[in-house]
Amino acid sequence: MNKTNNGVQSRSASHWFLQLVGSGLGAPLQILTLGLVGAGIFVAVTLPELPDVQTLRDVQLQEPLRVYSTDGRLIGEFGIERRRPVSIRQIPPLVIDAFLATEDSRFFEHRGIDTQGLGRAVLSYLSTGEKAQGGSTISMQLTRNVFLSPEKTFQRKLAEVLLTLHVEQTLTKEEILELYLNQIFFGHRAYGVSAAAAFYYDKPLDRLTIAEAAMLAGIPKAPSTNNPVTNPERALERRDYILGRMLELGYIDAGQHAAAIATPDTAQAHRPGPDLEAGYIAEMVRAEIVRFYGEEAINRGYRVTTTLEPRLQVAAQEAVRRALRQYDRRHGYRGPEATLDLAGLSEVELDAYLDEVTRVPDLVPGLVTRVSSVGAEIYIGGGEQVELSRKALSWARTQRNLARWQGERRRGPHAVAVGDLVRLRRSSKGDWVLTPIPAVSGALVSLDPHDGAVRALVGGYAFSDSKFNRAVDMRRQPGSSFKPFVYATALERGWTPVSLLRDQAVKLTGNQRWNPKNADHRELGPISMRKALALSRNLASINLLQSVGLEEAQTYIRRFGFDTQALPLGLSMVLGTGELAPVKLAEGYAVFANGGYHVTPYFIQRIEDGDGQIVFEARPARACPDCWYKTGGTSATTRGLAAQGQGLAERVIDPRTAYQMTSLLREVIERGTGTRAKKLERPDIVGKTGTTNDIRDSWFAGYQAEFVTIAWMGFDDFGKLGRGEEGGKAALGMWVDFMEQALDGRPVATLDPPSGLVEVRVDPDRGVETKAKSGVVELVQEEYRDALLGPEPIRVAGPATAGERTDRGSGRPPAPRVMDDLF
Repeated sequence: MNKTNNGVQSRSASHWFLQLVGSGLGAPLQILTLGLVGAGIFVAVTLPELPDVQTLRDVQLQEPLRVYSTDGRLIGEFGIERRRPVSIRQIPPLVIDAFLATEDSRFFEHRGIDTQGLGRAVLSYLSTGEKAQGGSTISMQLTRNVFLSPEKTFQRKLAEVLLTLHVEQTLTKEEILELYLNQIFFGHRAYGVSAAAAFYYDKPLDRLTIAEAAMLAGIPKAPSTNNPVTNPERALERRDYILGRMLELGYIDAGQHAAAIATPDTAQAHRPGPDLEAGYIAEMVRAEIVRFYGEEAINRGYRVTTTLEPRLQVAAQEAVRRALRQYDRRHGYRGPEATLDLAGLSEVELDAYLDEVTRVPDLVPGLVTRVSSVGAEIYIGGGEQVELSRKALSWARTQRNLARWQGERRRGPHAVAVGDLVRLRRSSKGDWVLTPIPAVSGALVSLDPHDGAVRALVGGYAFSDSKFNRAVDMRRQPGSSFKPFVYATALERGWTPVSLLRDQAVKLTGNQRWNPKNADHRELGPISMRKALALSRNLASINLLQSVGLEEAQTYIRRFGFDTQALPLGLSMVLGTGELAPVKLAEGYAVFANGGYHVTPYFIQRIEDGDGQIVFEARPARACPDCWYKTGGTSATTRGLAAQGQGLAERVIDPRTAYQMTSLLREVIERGTGTRAKKLERPDIVGKTGTTNDIRDSWFAGYQAEFVTIAWMGFDDFGKLGRGEEGGKAALGMWVDFMEQALDGRPVATLDPPSGLVEVRVDPDRGVETKAKSGVVELVQEEYRDALLGPEPIRVAGPATAGERTDRGSGRPPAPRVMDDLF
């Protein structure tokens, strides 16, 4: 009975409701019902497909890769977006108030959806038929920016509302505001309020004024077109509106408002360069990060600390540039970079032209506007004209080495002409000097021989001019700078520094037509190993390699870290006909410098992720902690070894060999091809020159207790450097300039002979033991004490062999005119 009555009542109610909906009075109810049903269906279908708002807690804001020196100086920044994430505690209330005033004044009152704002948006749409006002809260904007597209459709808006409600349930108001202020776009690749403050005002957030905070708050509405750099008038109007809102809401008082309104805006594009110029190493870091973490890692906020020491990097950059400029000047002016017809061009057009010219540090581009008998006038942009005196141009007018002149040859006294695009540099006296971008290239790398840390690296005159990294990516013949590795092989195989070598024509087997010569085309006959290396005698070195054996030498040389596939299996190997990068040559010389240990060059000390967590820290193996150079009575290699928990590197050569090679390489400085280095007045520096055939490459490889430094100069197209530009001049000048700065204030290091070496007084010309006062003391390995002349003794009857030319009255061979060449 009850069931029947209930069923009748239910059908009666349904019938009544359908009649009501179907009547004229039910039209509004029809709309409401259909809307509710549609909304319900939309929610039921859409909700499962919406993203998980929990991911907001782990949202990865795109932040550039930043590269730093050892002391925290910025040397490079990579990434599409400029961003500097900050916590909500680091954002001043003044800045927060400015954004709330313009974007969402009821942010802390609503639950993500501001019904008042939505109501205004609906009324606007009903009255205009256009979706001009969105009514979006800060929570809704964050939701849209992170999860949804910016398209203005009702479907997207409903999804936005649903997600916003979830966001408000998941995060606190402070977390939402922090994400929002770090995520919004401000134009000019600046994302987040901190990056915007740095870009537009070059300030941290806590130094912004009320007017500046209001200006930044007005940018996100139209970031690309209405920012104060692109459209200052519109941006100023927006700023003043926001200041009015801040006054209306009680965020500022009348006095603050009036002062802010009266404040002129000073926004401009601030694109600060790096704190330290080291473009080549910065690019090396970028490539490594991509190799290990993928291309997307560039925007994950990694912070990389390199091994570069700023003082040394600056010294290296200056040494390379000075050496290349000096070479360029020695060989004559090559003409302008370009020539422009200046007729009818305004200053604005000249400025536009100069703005497009590649920027090279220290070299200012300019256009010649007037030439007279007293000099020339150069326009350098911004309405500024500078003058070059006749004296300042005198070096260029000589036009030495005309083969390098670019373009049509000129006659007459003037090296420059109206319309020439030239480069100028300030001299130490403040005068302008005509200084073209050098056509010759150079590289310098300096590393710590204790663990291989790269302390300075320069791959060319300027990274902005050429991205090719000659210190790492270049492969060139090292010339005679490679000889020490063959000499070390001989020392390990029974030769001694006093063993005599044949500096005479090489006897070749088979049908070989190679006819090697010394650079001076002379033969000195039997000479000691010490003298042969100091004077870089090619024939003596080739005969030595022939005696040691090619395969024997290659096997031994592999210990220095060289890939034997890059070394020719022939006698020319001793002359450096293989191809090496400067950093690889430094790796080899480090074995001599640290007492016989092989260390691998590295340049990344530490990597931190965007949260500051260390994801990588270098722990390179180090050389012997207590057995080599000493400074001030303390071993130079002990510092920090135990604290860093680093292991011991592999010892690859006998320490006695390392000591003897250091002694032989010191002879190069004292009496050989590297005597220009004596200007440093440092008894603890050693090295070897290197020059390739036709003087196409100029090298100097040397070291001291704390630095292994390699300097190179040459043309990228393998052109000839010219007479007199051997390793003992062009490259050594660069090396000396750097080492003078690197060693400034550092104590002289001393090196005690390792055990197993004995003193022997020998005749320097005959290589045999003597008691005569004219004899010199030499340290030899004790097992070779009675076999000083080595496995293949070469004997002479007296101080000079028959037919050997001597200096008048000295009884010794004369020094060669050109002492170092490949062939």
